[in-house]
Amino acid sequence: MMIDKRLIGKVEESKKYIAGNVLVQWISLLANIVMMFVITRLLAGLYYETASKSDMLQTLLISLVVVVIRFVCAIAASKMSYLSSKAVKKKLREMIYEKLLKLGASYHTKVNTSEIVQLAVEGVDQLETYFGAYLPQFFYAMIAPLTLFVVLSFVNMTAAVMLLICVPLIPVAIAAVQTWAKKLLSKYWGQYTALGDTFLENLQGLTTLKIYQSDAYKNEQMNEESEKFRKITMKVLTMQLNSITIMDLIAYGGAALGVIIAVQKFAAGEVTLAGSLLIILLAADFFIPMRMLGSFFHIAMNGMAASGKIFKLLDLQENPQGEREFPEHGDIQMREVRFSYEEEREILKGIDMTFAERSFTAIVGESGCGKSTIASLLMTKNSGYQGSIRVGETELSEISEESLMKHVTYISHNSYLFKGSVRENLLLAKPDADDARLWEVLEQTNLAEFLRGENGLETEVLEKGANLSGGQCQRLALARAILHDTPIYIFDEATSNIDVESENDIIQRIYELAERKTIILISHRLANVVKSDRIYVLKDGVVTEEGTHAQLLEKDGHYAGLWNAQQSLENFGTKEQSAKTNSDEKIETEQAVDKHSTEKNFDEEHRKEAAHEEKN
Repeated sequence: MMIDKRLIGKVEESKKYIAGNVLVQWISLLANIVMMFVITRLLAGLYYETASKSDMLQTLLISLVVVVIRFVCAIAASKMSYLSSKAVKKKLREMIYEKLLKLGASYHTKVNTSEIVQLAVEGVDQLETYFGAYLPQFFYAMIAPLTLFVVLSFVNMTAAVMLLICVPLIPVAIAAVQTWAKKLLSKYWGQYTALGDTFLENLQGLTTLKIYQSDAYKNEQMNEESEKFRKITMKVLTMQLNSITIMDLIAYGGAALGVIIAVQKFAAGEVTLAGSLLIILLAADFFIPMRMLGSFFHIAMNGMAASGKIFKLLDLQENPQGEREFPEHGDIQMREVRFSYEEEREILKGIDMTFAERSFTAIVGESGCGKSTIASLLMTKNSGYQGSIRVGETELSEISEESLMKHVTYISHNSYLFKGSVRENLLLAKPDADDARLWEVLEQTNLAEFLRGENGLETEVLEKGANLSGGQCQRLALARAILHDTPIYIFDEATSNIDVESENDIIQRIYELAERKTIILISHRLANVVKSDRIYVLKDGVVTEEGTHAQLLEKDGHYAGLWNAQQSLENFGTKEQSAKTNSDEKIETEQAVDKHSTEKNFDEEHRKEAAHEEKN
C-alpha cells in the first residue's frame, strides 16, 4: 500500500525518524489503555458502590500522569515528523540539483525549466506529508489494532476478534480507489505542470504580448488551461470526499459494532461491567489509526505522483561526462560535424572548421544558418553531434564540463545578470577579485564613470538587468567575462540589439582580447569581423567560404554579396543624413543671403528718406 522502497531507500536518514514517530505513538497508545483501564475500574466500583476515595485519588493521579505522557509523546511525534520531512526535502532537492549538474548545460534539451522548479518546490513539499505523516501512520495503524487485540483478548476473545476483523475493511476501501486515484492524480500533475509552463512563458513574454496587443489572446489560453486544471482538481476532491465517506462509515460502524458486542457480552454475563466499558471505550481506537491513515492517503497519493515525476527526472539519461582536463595548448578542430534538433531537419551538414590558438576567428552568415548552434556545441549546451570536435588531440566529449568552463567563456546577446549588486555579478567570474581589479575591468568596458555616479560597486542590479540599458547590460556582461580570464572566448551575437556607441566599445575590447586570447566571434554585422584572422561563411548549415576579409571580397561570392548589401544599407543612411545636412546648410545660406539683401535694401531706403527730409 504505497510503500515505495526506492523512494525510502533514497532517504535513509528518514527511517530512524519514522521509527521514532511510530514508537512514541505506540507508547501514547499504551498509556491511553492504562488510563481507560483505571477509569473503567473506577466507574464499575462507583456503580457497585465499592469504590473508595483512595481509588478515586489513584485514578486521578494515573490519569494526570497519562495525560503528561501523551502530551510529551505528541510533541515528540511532531518533532520526529518535522525531522523526517526536513531530511527528505533536503535530500531530494540535493538529488535534483546534482542531477541537473550531471545533465550539464544541455539539461534544457531534456526537461523544461518550469517543470524542474515545480518538482523541486511543490513536488518535494508533497512528499513532506508522505514521510512526515503517512509512513509513520501506516506502521502505527498496523501495530495499534494488534496491540488492542492482545489487550482485549484477555477481556473477551470474541469481541477482540470481531473488532480486529473489521479493521482491514478500511485499507480494502482505500485499495479499491487506489488504481483510479493513481491515474487521476497523474493527470492532475500533468495538467498542473502544463498550466505552470503556460504561466511562466506568458509572464516572461508579457512585454512582447503588450507590444503586439496579444495579451487578451494569451489570457484566453490561460483561462482554458485554468479551466482544465479546475475540472481535474474537482474530480480529485470528489474522489477524496467519496472515499473519506466510505472510510467514515466503516470506522463508525466498527466502533458501533464494538459497543453492541460489549453490551451483549455484559448482558450474557460473559464480561464484567468494567470489561464491557473497556471494550466500548477502546473500540474506537481500533479504527482511529486506520482512519487517520485514510485521511493522509490522498495527500500521500499526490506525493507519490510527484515522486514519479521526480524519479522520471532523476532517471533521465545523462550525456557521457568526460574526465580529462582541457588541453593547455592546441587548436580547436571541427571535422565533418553534423547536428540535428529534430531527426528530419539537419542543421549542421558536415562542418569543417579550425580555430587556431590565440587567433581571431569569425563565423558569419544569414540568420538560421547554424552559427549559434556551433557555439552551443563548443560549450556542450547541445550534445549528440556526429563527427569530431577536438581540442588539440583530445575529443571535446572526453573533457570534463568543469574543466571546459574554466577554459572557455561564452558571451551571448542576452547574458544573464542576477538580481543583486554590480559587485556580486562580477564576483561570479572571480570570487577572490579585489575592488581594484573590479574597477579595472569596469574601466576597460567604459562602465566605471557611470557607476561612480551611482553607488559604485554596490549599485543595484535588478533581475536580468532590468534597470540598465541594453548597452550597459552587455558592458557589464563583458566586464564579467574579462574578469573570468580564460584562454578562449566565444562571442555569440554579443553586440546585437544595443546602441552603436556600446557596440563599438565592445568590439574594441574584443580586438584587444584577440591580441592574447583565442577569440571566436559570431556576428551578423560584417563590419565587426573585418580584422579577423579567418572568417567562415555559413549558408544552410554548410561552410561555403573561408578566408580573410580581403580574400573573401576578392572571391566575389556569398560573403562579398552580404558585405555589399550591408554597406549599401549603412551608406544609404549616411548619404541620406549627409544630404539632409547639406540641404539644411544650403537653406541656411540662402536665408542668410536673403536676410543680408533685405537689410541692405532697408538701409538704402532709409538713407534716401533721410537725405530727402534733410533737403526739404
